[in-house]
Amino acid sequence: MHPAPAFLETDRDRLLRRIDAWPFALVISVAETRPVVAHTPVLVDREGVLSFHLSRGNPAARAIEASGRALLVFSGPHDYISPDWYEQNDEVPTWNYLSVEAEGPVRALDDSGKTALLDRLSERFEGDLYPKPEWTRAKMSPGRFETMLGGIVAYTLAPDRLQGITKISQNKPAEARKRAGAHLKAAGGDPTISAMMERDT
Repeated sequence: MHPAPAFLETDRDRLLRRIDAWPFALVISVAETRPVVAHTPVLVDREGVLSFHLSRGNPAARAIEASGRALLVFSGPHDYISPDWYEQNDEVPTWNYLSVEAEGPVRALDDSGKTALLDRLSERFEGDLYPKPEWTRAKMSPGRFETMLGGIVAYTLAPDRLQGITKISQNKPAEARKRAGAHLKAAGGDPTISAMMERDT
């Protein structure tokens, strides 16, 4: 990450809330000087520790085990901003977005830790589907969950670097930023980005 100083986000609580709101991440590690990437949902606890899992056969899992570290990248809401929307001269197109990077050492979980993580994942995301009855592994045939559990690896990551980007045209005059946010909203753009742009900062 190499953000302009105006866009660098370092507020830990804000970044952890952002991870909780947009929990699907790129998991990046290095194998023999080559980056290896996977996608996975991530849970964050009150202490800021991140938990995730991968297929045991995923090259990213092998790279993580070899290096003992990983980088998780979370892409939050984002949208294109037309220069016309600022209603001032000599502007150029840009992209506004929220993101988080969490980097640090990883620790592998044992079977009980993996089970607890999968139960937490299903509880968290099934809850978003209310009033649908919640799925739990109790609905599975006896022994099937345990068999499938062997096909994954799971980790916790305690970040020693936690940074993000908050880019909502805050480097523009307030009125120009608000106008652009209103135009983005009218165009059906991302509601989080447009609301942040329209807000007083």
